[in-house]
Amino acid sequence: MSKPVIAISLGDPAGIGPEIVVRTVADEGVKQVARCLVYGDARVIEKAAREARLGLKVRAIGQPSEAIYAPDSVEVVDLANADPAAFEPGKVQALCGKAAWEYIEAMVQAALRGEVEVVNTGPINKESIQAAHIPHIGHTEMLAALTGTHDPLTMFETLGLRIFFLSRHVSLRKSCDLVTKARLLDYIERCQQAMDKLGLGGGNLAVAGLNPHSGEHGLFGDEEVKDVMPAIAEAQRRGFRVVGPIGADSVFHQAKLGRYAAVLSLYHDQGHIAAKTLDFERTISLTLGLPFLRTSVDHGTAFDIAWQGKASAVSMIESMLVAARYAPAYRRTPAQP
Repeated sequence: MSKPVIAISLGDPAGIGPEIVVRTVADEGVKQVARCLVYGDARVIEKAAREARLGLKVRAIGQPSEAIYAPDSVEVVDLANADPAAFEPGKVQALCGKAAWEYIEAMVQAALRGEVEVVNTGPINKESIQAAHIPHIGHTEMLAALTGTHDPLTMFETLGLRIFFLSRHVSLRKSCDLVTKARLLDYIERCQQAMDKLGLGGGNLAVAGLNPHSGEHGLFGDEEVKDVMPAIAEAQRRGFRVVGPIGADSVFHQAKLGRYAAVLSLYHDQGHIAAKTLDFERTISLTLGLPFLRTSVDHGTAFDIAWQGKASAVSMIESMLVAARYAPAYRRTPAQP
């Protein structure tokens, strides 16, 4: 089977995106499993490759069909929108926020046309995005708007541990309010569909408890009794492979050992802490439920070290390896209606 074409957005040009992108496309392990197509500004890529002393030849192209994927070169769909002389590294700037958005927009359109199989997003800066008056605060919101997808799923993967999230960027108080039977049932169904699409069919989804020890049957917190347990019981009656609730102090460790194919975390930090403590750099974010697979590093633009030769590309390299590993299953599995 041919290596998948994976599109990579440059991210915010003033951040560490350019440096980690060029190091990633030059990585031998990545080149063995994927054909990399960068969406960005060729001038920024040339500067980043030169400063990293990689000796990469930058090929500026207008569309994916022009790529030849020659050794020791990087294919760049060149939007020519971020002249390195026009922005300052490590700073919030509207120019860079606008450029980052345009890379994502162009890459998504290519994916919707079937010109690339997976999209991998470089880090963006929310303040720069806002300064550019882009009406979407983060990648997930952008991807949802560009594809017409309602409430995409987020899944983390690190060292074999997979974690879905019932809620993302809301307050802890609101995240507790979102733990309802109806919402859990919807997420359990969609998580199972996503697991099947990733080729993880047959494994169980474990639902983490919300309260300590899953509330001890209502002794301290009744969310499990009122909503979580009824949702799981109903899902099981419908034939879904789901178990729980299982105390959050043990379920992630058990999943890492292989007892469960994935865990549904009931709020943002519950799952983030588990994944990032296990391996911060290799925690990869996947967005599922879109018409295509999206992977990403789970770190920011790191303005404090941008364009200083200090950024690690470990996370982006890992995100490409994860993308390449799941791409064949996405090829075989038809999209959900």
